[in-house]
Amino acid sequence: MIRVVVADDHAAIRAGLVMILGDAEGVEVVGEAADGEAAVRLATRLEPDVVLMDIRMPGVDGIEATRRLAGVCDVLVLTTFDLDEYVRGALRAGAAGFLLKSVEASALVDAVRQVAAGDGVLAPSVTRRVMREFASVVPRSRPAGLDSLTEREVEVLRCLGEGLSNHQIGRKLHIGETTVKTHVSRVLTKLDLRSRVQAAILAQEVGVLDGLNGGG
Repeated sequence: MIRVVVADDHAAIRAGLVMILGDAEGVEVVGEAADGEAAVRLATRLEPDVVLMDIRMPGVDGIEATRRLAGVCDVLVLTTFDLDEYVRGALRAGAAGFLLKSVEASALVDAVRQVAAGDGVLAPSVTRRVMREFASVVPRSRPAGLDSLTEREVEVLRCLGEGLSNHQIGRKLHIGETTVKTHVSRVLTKLDLRSRVQAAILAQEVGVLDGLNGGG
């Protein structure tokens, strides 16, 4: 069962999201929050798999809340506003995904499942922009941590750069998804990154896709 906390300051929108997720097989909404501070408090106590996070909320906004939840649970940002500053801010804070509230109900449920499975999700309308503009989030020069990656971890990083899901990485490298998740976690830790989206862009920035390796 995928456990979700829904954070949105508009009660009607929050109720709609809860209804959509509550009707989905294998998904359970375990908490609701009307602002970022409440979302952080709930998520820290309940330890859900995913927090569905609005950005513009009173007090602590969704970006700051996402930053505070790094290492606690995965955050899927869901917002009305397709603004570069929000996209960059959310991904820099460590969000595992970014969707617009215009998304279809079925696509929203699928995104929650993907994030819970350890994959990243980006709204199609922002993907290309993110790949072009998000480079400032990660260093352009070769990070020191890259040299500490094992050969397998470099292969996983290369797969992340290709935009592959955990399932696809497992099939390509002939390893189980649990093993993939372990490798992804180690890659993020060694490179001091908050999400697989950041890792994907770093892989492209430093040339991992062109065959560079980190040794080990």
